[in-house]
Amino acid sequence: MKKSRPEIAICVLGMHRSGTSCLTGSLQKSGLTLGKYHAQNPYNKKGNRENQDVVDLHEQLLSDNGGSWDKPPANIDWQESHIRAAESILASYSRHEYWGFKDPRTLVVLDGWKSLIPDIRCIGIYRHPDSVAASLAKRNAMPREQALAIWYHYNNLLLREYRRQRFPLLCFDWSETKFHDELEFAIGQLGLPRTIAEDRFFTDSLRRHNYQGYHDLPDNVLRLYRDLQTLHSAGA
Repeated sequence: MKKSRPEIAICVLGMHRSGTSCLTGSLQKSGLTLGKYHAQNPYNKKGNRENQDVVDLHEQLLSDNGGSWDKPPANIDWQESHIRAAESILASYSRHEYWGFKDPRTLVVLDGWKSLIPDIRCIGIYRHPDSVAASLAKRNAMPREQALAIWYHYNNLLLREYRRQRFPLLCFDWSETKFHDELEFAIGQLGLPRTIAEDRFFTDSLRRHNYQGYHDLPDNVLRLYRDLQTLHSAGA
């Protein structure tokens, strides 16, 4: 019987402007097939690593459910047309052992992918709320209050998914050394080959904003950010 999907599917989870492109590029360096992906982008020095077919599907899902990436709907209903589109994407990479995709919208529509791929492997990343807000201000001229509200929504979904079934979770605020150390461990958890140190994707230059403090963050945003940080220190 002809395979209808890759042997192992991996998805990268994280809010917009939170290091998902960097993480995906790092996984690609470690043997993850992305298929079609964007290698150039004005807001990502090395490209956002997104598969346009996946992005188009997600945008259609959000639109059909009355929302968008910056106004995510409370519920996502996958119709037959969405399922067929996802199955077609999976079938096009069925010859690969490892295939993965990255799109921040995945956090909003993930349940449909999990229905299609019950054994999907996830890896996540998050970033300081104000670093994300500053990046969205530059890219989208988005007010800080709106950016922080979106940060909260996406990262609340990330934490909820992590608590359902733990997966490797990284922080884009870490130093380059710590990021690579944790990444190597995560790559092993996913079953990918190890990265050659001289061929690493991430460098500090990929971060244009790097906030560290907690000044004037809304209480709910601050609590969530600290909850995410606690997962590493407590092994939660």
